[in-house]
Amino acid sequence: MASLKDMRVRIASTKATQKITKAMQMVAASKLRRAQTAAEAARPYADKMSAVISNIASAAAGSPGAPVLLAGTGRDQVHLLLVCTGERGLSGAFNSSIVRLARERALALMAQGKDVKFFCVGRKGYEQLRRLFDKQIVEHLDLRSVRQLGFVNAEDIAKKVLARFENGEFDVCTLFYSRFKSVIAQIPTAQQVIPLVVEESAAASTTSYEYEPEEDEILTRLLPRNLAVQIFRALLENNASFYGAQMSAMDNATRNAGEMIRKQTLVYNRTRQAQITKELIEIISGAEAV
Repeated sequence: MASLKDMRVRIASTKATQKITKAMQMVAASKLRRAQTAAEAARPYADKMSAVISNIASAAAGSPGAPVLLAGTGRDQVHLLLVCTGERGLSGAFNSSIVRLARERALALMAQGKDVKFFCVGRKGYEQLRRLFDKQIVEHLDLRSVRQLGFVNAEDIAKKVLARFENGEFDVCTLFYSRFKSVIAQIPTAQQVIPLVVEESAAASTTSYEYEPEEDEILTRLLPRNLAVQIFRALLENNASFYGAQMSAMDNATRNAGEMIRKQTLVYNRTRQAQITKELIEIISGAEAV
């Protein structure tokens, strides 16, 4: 059995850990508000752009001059998985849930005889994926030095992806991220971004529009920007999801630390009382012997 001194050290260590987790919870809560506001503000623009492009694409999809980002390469052999995760841990299952979804998709594609490549955005996803797919990771982007996410960061990622697509390195690109729903709910999401998937509601719309210039020319300009917009939205959703998951995880850790302190203090008091009782019995026994 541990000595009383060891128990006191253990209780003090647990209390110090509880202070750290409580501080991290408060920091995550303060950052969550800003991140959630940014993610919610980006949704209408991204959704509207997708709807407009889908409306234009539904009319231009069959034309021979349709952009390759819409029509695709005509093949479905090489898949690029753009996996966006966090740079830090201590956030529960936030990072692992995104990686799990990407890993399941990769294994399913490989079982069909497809070639899979990974583009990792974020340190945690890269560290987990390289255990199984080290040779298939073609690029890794670390955003730890970025203090505040901006559209320029998404544009840089989009340019790298487009450059690889233009070089014929892949046929299909799928974006993986976690969509923020609430503090306790973040939804791992897979979204195909190349070639663009036309929404059924836009394709079935009976509303007819005339565009100037022609649809193909508009799409040639809009599709690359839409890719950057969707990546930017994914980064913002991830940021909000990370702080929500971290806030929840640190709250659970703080509660668990409090429960451990309660149990350790109870054991300490019982052990101390037993030791005092033993010493009293020894003193009384010695006095009676005299």
